[in-house]
Amino acid sequence: MLGLPQRIRACLFDMDGVVTQTATVHQAVWKRVFDDFLQSTYPGQRPFSLEDYRRYVDGKPRADGVRDFLAHRGIVLPEGSPTDPPGAVTVHGLAQRKDELFRRQLNDHGVAVYPDAARYLEAVKNAGLLAAVVTASVHGAEVLASSGLSRLIDVRIDGIIAARDGLRGKPAPDTFLAAARALGVPPAQGAVFEDALAGVLAGRAGGFGYVVGVDRVGQASELRAQGADVVIADLEQLLAPS
Repeated sequence: MLGLPQRIRACLFDMDGVVTQTATVHQAVWKRVFDDFLQSTYPGQRPFSLEDYRRYVDGKPRADGVRDFLAHRGIVLPEGSPTDPPGAVTVHGLAQRKDELFRRQLNDHGVAVYPDAARYLEAVKNAGLLAAVVTASVHGAEVLASSGLSRLIDVRIDGIIAARDGLRGKPAPDTFLAAARALGVPPAQGAVFEDALAGVLAGRAGGFGYVVGVDRVGQASELRAQGADVVIADLEQLLAPS
């Protein structure tokens, strides 16, 4: 009924871009942060692009995204520390600036949910499967609460829990594996739902039984190349009769 192998007992969903329509907000905020930084400090550099977001930032903890994007551009900044003020010319300063802008968007505009994801989560619950949300965001609890879908989620692993427990960010599988442990389900009986290339890699690296690539932005071939078992544009495609 859910379009998954019979062995699957739990569904582990990325949040931004799969369940909530916040990936586009993250991308827009990152573009503002990096474009402001590049224009003021490295004016010869080309602007931050959607492709940069997909390849170097999407799905990762903020500081990792800063490091990976700047490394791609051949830029090295001091690490700084998580107490750096937003916009300081350090890795953590840029990460803090991004967080400041994202929180402002969240407070001003709230969270929109993908209707297909809401219906699929209802189907997961009705089928008796477990469900987890796995996100690098430190605002996982706030976003999930604002979405109105908390009642359908059994476990949440977010950036705060990852930092507390020393879990590496995607593409490492640590956060997905933590969710599977919390659900009491072995990875082979879990299905990962991801829109980010780093997230698909994490699902594969964790030995999960099925990895669903959710293509909201036209990167189906890249999701398949990273190891997705199936790529869909809409979660309700999995509910359609074969």
